Amino acid sequence: MRIHHPFVALLLSCAASLAQADTLRCGSQLVSVGDRSFEVLQKCGEPAFRDLVGYSLGPYERREYKIEEWVYGPDGGMLSILTFEGNRLRTIERQRSD
Repeated sequence: MRIHHPFVALLLSCAASLAQADTLRCGSQLVSVGDRSFEVLQKCGEPAFRDLVGYSLGPYERREYKIEEWVYGPDGGMLSILTFEGNRLRTIERQRSD
């Protein structure tokens, strides 16, 4: 079976747009998944946008954790979307700004 190169390129470009990273560069500093929110503020400054997404139950459903998204950018046409659960950075997403 023959695979057409344009089709493969399209699939790879779609996957790349949904990619998540483990680190984000803020000037000469790096923030990583697992960092605390105050560390991200020290390294990156205030985000352009902050949104309370909701709450999550913690281990054994005894505690609730606040879930927030912080948006930085656009930087080179890309937005960086950081998701915090409780006080910890859980995901870093890069998305092309429109």
